[in-house]
Amino acid sequence: MANGIVVTDLVVRRGRATVLDGLSCRAGAGRITGLLGPSGAGKTTLIRAIVGVQIVRSGTVTVLGEPAGSASLRRRIGYVSQAPSVYQDLSVIENARYFAAIAGAGGAAARAAVDQVGLAGAAGRLVGTLSGGQRSRASLACAIVGDPPVLVLDEPTVGQDPVLREELWGFFHERAAAGATVLVSSHVMDEATRCDALLLIRDGVLLADDTPAAIKHRAGTDDMDRAFLQLIREGAGR
Repeated sequence: MANGIVVTDLVVRRGRATVLDGLSCRAGAGRITGLLGPSGAGKTTLIRAIVGVQIVRSGTVTVLGEPAGSASLRRRIGYVSQAPSVYQDLSVIENARYFAAIAGAGGAAARAAVDQVGLAGAAGRLVGTLSGGQRSRASLACAIVGDPPVLVLDEPTVGQDPVLREELWGFFHERAAAGATVLVSSHVMDEATRCDALLLIRDGVLLADDTPAAIKHRAGTDDMDRAFLQLIREGAGR
């Protein structure tokens, strides 16, 4: 599956604690894969392994057919971490232009990315003067500049108002429809139904890997919150 993300038997430990315990999963091209689970489940650790910045004990992670962290992937993955990763003393558009240059894109791509995340009116403002939600959007603009074929987004809609959340999800679907691999982590269950496929993890173990409809059917409920609670109970009873 050279056109997506493949994780096989991944083990990550911190000291004596096992954060990910032999986890295997996939995120395919042309769809949005949601990564869901409670705080401390291992979502961010898995994302860090996918983008190649996490030390792993064993297992493999490949992205677009290459080992995670390969130099060849640096311009092909757009990554948004939970903490905004932009320069506070530069404006929104200056940040976007900087990351566009790294990605081999031009000024037009930087401007388009800023517009796509709804920051056209704040393009000239220093990032340090923005609200938390605006800073998150500035980080997203820097991640999507140049249209990378893989987007890895860690809680990208936290702190955003409902209108902007709707717009961002529309953008994610556009990128997936264009053939990108889009992996989105969230702890908000109502966002699960916006995804084409879901990965549910708890305590470093994969509990479900299926479509939202299939997961609800398996749990015997149309309510996604109840479905996840049911799967967590099933996992605890194994």
